[in-house]
Amino acid sequence: MAYADLAHEELLALKAELEEAYGELKARNLKLNMARGKPGGEQLKLSLPMLDCVTSDGDLIASDGTDCCNYGVLDGIPEAKTFMAEMMDHDPANVCVFGNSSLNIMYDLVAGGVLYGYSGEPAWKDQGTIKWLCPSPGYDRHFRICETLGMELIPIELRADGPDMDKVEELVADPAVKGIWCVPQYSNPTGTTYSDEVVKRLASMPVAAKDFRIFWDNAYCVHDLYDETERRERVLDIARTCVAAGNPDRYFKFASTSKVTLPGAGIAAVAASADNIAVIRKRIGTETVGYDKLNQLRHVKFLKDRAGLDEHMKKHAAIIRPKFELVVNTLAAELGETGATWSTPNGGYFISFDGAPNTAQRTVQLAKEAGVVMTGAGATWPYGKDPLDRNIRIAPTLPPLEELEQALEVFCCSAKLATVESLLA
Repeated sequence: MAYADLAHEELLALKAELEEAYGELKARNLKLNMARGKPGGEQLKLSLPMLDCVTSDGDLIASDGTDCCNYGVLDGIPEAKTFMAEMMDHDPANVCVFGNSSLNIMYDLVAGGVLYGYSGEPAWKDQGTIKWLCPSPGYDRHFRICETLGMELIPIELRADGPDMDKVEELVADPAVKGIWCVPQYSNPTGTTYSDEVVKRLASMPVAAKDFRIFWDNAYCVHDLYDETERRERVLDIARTCVAAGNPDRYFKFASTSKVTLPGAGIAAVAASADNIAVIRKRIGTETVGYDKLNQLRHVKFLKDRAGLDEHMKKHAAIIRPKFELVVNTLAAELGETGATWSTPNGGYFISFDGAPNTAQRTVQLAKEAGVVMTGAGATWPYGKDPLDRNIRIAPTLPPLEELEQALEVFCCSAKLATVESLLA
């Protein structure tokens, strides 16, 4: 029977039963972490041979003659630009390959708008209040960039096909709105893939700000969980769609190998229009005299091309697919009566869990006290404030299956107890 249909006395009895079970779990003194979407140890081992790629043959010269051990080349060696262009489905001439973090590139480009501006418009810092659209639930580190730089964050409902476009189109009539965060394929944390209609509306909608930018984070563009064609989701290319709509400078596309090879030692890239790339190249010369070209070279030697990348990602999928299926099956078996819902993604790194209203913070607190660290409740919303206090991001990739099973036992008991407490209150 659904928890919401239980009588008061039945809820009290269930609470006592759950408290006893929770006490037994707490006594295990577990120390498990599901707070971030980190690859597990088995995944990391897949890429360890990459570390020998530039020493095994002694060839440290890029295809254009650049010595990868020395200074030079701000925007990436040619073979790395070609590789990342294939990953992002873009023209290599308009791709820049930098260091290990796409988040770092995103911060630089938002900060560049604040300090210098875009499209010949004044710097954002000189235009008064700056606003940013944040599809939610979404990626907390995206939101933190804008919050750190003093912008006003506006949550936008993330639906099954992408952000609520009626609301987006209404808000971009305000010239203070300078951008929107988008994770278009297997969104963090819901696993949503944007529909063609949403992509077309984003590319073609009238905006009041000439310097409006779509920050298109392709973090999971190659992170399928399944091989079958019908379960692999693809998103319409924002670049070609913007060009077709007559807005070629509206977007920045990002991708990295952080969850492809080694998160602390990957490569990251931005793709954009020729005019935007020219702006990026000019500004980046003030920050650095060159990124790690040896790392770029070893990535290309290891993964080779898009076909090699796809084969490598199938190995990742084989490792993490059972973890995702364990989470979904466990939630279905344990929490259906609580009224909770959750995503069942075909790719990406997260499962989005929506418990009963006013239970997320309590669930995370109970899980932590029983030895399981989750992503903080509210983290998936701007300013860390989930208006209904119900969303929790589940990150199943790091723990081995046995530990994940233990963590889920704690999580489910915590969610049940939090739900009963809420109903009794």
